[in-house]
Amino acid sequence: MNPQILMIEDDASIRDMTKMNLNMNGFQQVYCASDGEEGLAMAAQLVPDLILLDVMLPGIDGLTVCRNLKNNPALADIPVIMLTAKGEENDVVLGLEIGADDYITKPYSSKVLAARIAVQLRKKRNGTKGGRTIVLGALSIDLVTHSVSLDGRPLTLTADEFKTLALLAANPGRVFTRNQIIREVKGDNYPVTARAIDMHMVNLRRKLGEWADHIETVRGVGYRAAGE
Repeated sequence: MNPQILMIEDDASIRDMTKMNLNMNGFQQVYCASDGEEGLAMAAQLVPDLILLDVMLPGIDGLTVCRNLKNNPALADIPVIMLTAKGEENDVVLGLEIGADDYITKPYSSKVLAARIAVQLRKKRNGTKGGRTIVLGALSIDLVTHSVSLDGRPLTLTADEFKTLALLAANPGRVFTRNQIIREVKGDNYPVTARAIDMHMVNLRRKLGEWADHIETVRGVGYRAAGE
């Protein structure tokens, strides 16, 4: 199956170069929109397998496009990778908060972009969220018994550590902000600071030993689990 990718990017040179590089990396069905309004219309028409979304768009900006996509039941499950420029850290955080699945900073390597796309497509195809057991390399998480094993060796985690690890491992490659982790682990309006989340991650990594390298810190944003 050749996935359909919709790229919403106003810079024609970036559009053309990215499309050519994606074609060279095996993605042959790449469609392009030059602004947010056109992008939303094409998304509704195509219902693509993945969307590449520039943050700085004329008219309807990328964050608004992302919010509209995620609020539309017919389009909400489409993975969205944000294309951002350096210095747009606040936009990255906000985009992830409203549902973007990943982001990549310009200028980006064509191979890195293709790899990020492959991770999101694989996650969507496998329906990771619906499983009763999460397996990521040597790590196995049983969502029914709330047990974790690494290379067959059981790990003892707190309830919060289990929730955090399951969240990240179920979504390899996806960046979660500290606020998203707080909400998933503690619920809405729980008074936990970003510093507390960082210390929580230090403790979790310590228990994971060498596998801790799979939990990546995304500076200024949050955390993600690396793929296999």
